[in-house]
Order: sequence, then structure tokens, then C-alpha cells
Amino acid sequence: MKRVAAITGVCGGIGRATAQVFNRAGWFVVGIDRSDKDVPAEDVHQFIHADISKVNAPHSIFEYIAVKQGRLDTLVNNAACQICKTIAETSAEEFDMIMACNVRSIFLSVKTALPLLRESQGSIVNISSVHAVATSVGIAAYAASKGALLALTRAMALEFGEMGIRCNAVLPGAVDTPMLHAGLGRGHVSGEDIQKKIRGLGKKHVLGRVGQPKEIGQTILFLADNERSSFMTGQSLVVDGGATARLSTE
Repeated sequence: MKRVAAITGVCGGIGRATAQVFNRAGWFVVGIDRSDKDVPAEDVHQFIHADISKVNAPHSIFEYIAVKQGRLDTLVNNAACQICKTIAETSAEEFDMIMACNVRSIFLSVKTALPLLRESQGSIVNISSVHAVATSVGIAAYAASKGALLALTRAMALEFGEMGIRCNAVLPGAVDTPMLHAGLGRGHVSGEDIQKKIRGLGKKHVLGRVGQPKEIGQTILFLADNERSSFMTGQSLVVDGGATARLSTE
């Protein structure tokens, strides 16, 4: 029987690529997204249209997976929202929305999926961000949410270890996705068009380029697979092309 992976935010850049990576590795992929447009149908075996930021969404999602598949081997918490505003410009409602989407949704999803994951002795992979450890001007709410997710990941690892459930986080850097394109308006890179901005941002990296979604997907698969990363839990893997390795004074 195929192992079952549930991937949230499956219609986005990293989510789509992750679904492809898991599918090609022989997993059964359940994709979850609040958008039902551009679903990667060739790589998602079962699609659930749901907004995980809604309090009641996880119950219906994982009840459906339990009924239809009867098991869950990994939960990839990838869906996220971003607001590119300074602290002074960010409203309380916007801050709460970011926290609900990026932190509360994962807390509720994991709570609800726990019986399935305990039965399979599965894994949880939370997608945080390098903004959790080194950030930029104009993205404070997002950075705060991703930092909170790291602490939540460690807490999950501690609480679920005796159940045989591993929990780790991936911290992607700049990856060529629609979210990166939207965020490039913050002005920390120059260029007349989006591709020039991406190339300019890439030059700031040790590897001289931004990442590709598939590269993050491969890291997620490594952490999800109980054979590949069986002795890892409570850890955070930075996948950023060396961006955070360089001193700002260099």
C-alpha cells in the first residue's frame, strides 16, 4: 500500500513541486488548497478544496482523509500568507490574519491529524522560512509567524516523540515562486522587471541564484520519509543557497 502524504497549499509554487516530488517517489498525494484553480492534477491523487485558516477546516479535511484513505503517513504544512508592510503600516486585523494562516492553522491541523499520524507513526514537516532567523524591512508579521512556527515545531517534536511521530521544519530562502515575485516589490533588490529583480536577488546568494521549488520539495521528502531521516526530529533545515551564511558586513 502506498504511503499517504497530505500537502497544504498544493496549488502554490512549493506545494505544486512538492506534490510532484512525492508522486514520483511513489506516495499517494492528497493536496489541500483554498484555491481550486490550477490544481496539479497530474501529481495530486485526491484534492480537497478548503481554507486551512478557518477554525473548522481541519476536522472536515482529516475526517475525509480517514474515510477515503484510512491512513496518513506525513503532513506537510506548506500553505502560508504574506503581507509586505512595515510594522507601522500593518493593522491588527492583518497581523491576526497572518498568524491565523501561518501558525494557528498548523496547530489545529496537527491536533486533528494526530490520531492518523500516531497510528502510522508518521511525520510532520512544517514549512517555515529564513525570515524566522534573518529578515528584511517591511515583512514583520510574516517573519514573526515563521519564527513562532519554529518554536511550535520543537514543541511538537517533544510532545509527539513518544508516539513515534517526528516533526521537523524546512526554512526556504528565496525560491522562484509567485510569493517571491509579489514580495520583490519591497525594494531590497533593483531591476526594471521581475526577472531582472530575481537575477539581482540571486547574485546576493553564495550559489549565485535563487532556489527552485523542486529543490525545496526534495528537502521536504527527505524529512517526511521515515527511512531517509529516521533519527531527525525537532530540527530546522535552512535551504537558502547560502544566503544566511554570509555576514552582512561582507
